[in-house]
Amino acid sequence: MRADYLNENSGSSFALKKKVEFISAARTLDEDDSGKVFMCDSADGAYSITLPTAATGQDGTYYKFIVWEETPTADITIAAGSAIVSGVNKDAGGDAANSTAGTQISNVILDTTAQRGDWVNLMFWGGEWLVEAFSSINNGIQTS
Repeated sequence: MRADYLNENSGSSFALKKKVEFISAARTLDEDDSGKVFMCDSADGAYSITLPTAATGQDGTYYKFIVWEETPTADITIAAGSAIVSGVNKDAGGDAANSTAGTQISNVILDTTAQRGDWVNLMFWGGEWLVEAFSSINNGIQTS
């Protein structure tokens, strides 16, 4: 009898761990990084994380970014390279002002006001990045 929890492709995640990586400096991501959770820290200064572009992205590529440093020392910019990001960004006050609301953006920014545990999910589909983000403080995650 086959045990689903032992088969990585079974759809069962009972015994599987997330792929987690600490990140504290500029980095360019690719499809091999898909599925990873990035714990973000800017103690050494501001930096950018570059996503695959509309031309190089593959449908289903997914990343999660979690603020690890309590009130980051500097901004961390998650950059798509062009205005191909759409989605929802909510904060603790219920404010969705940093959501895209029909106007695509190029960058998602983990601001210096962000709190440990604030997060951003990004998934590539159809030549675009879809974002959902949540911050435990007003405007902890910005867009541009």
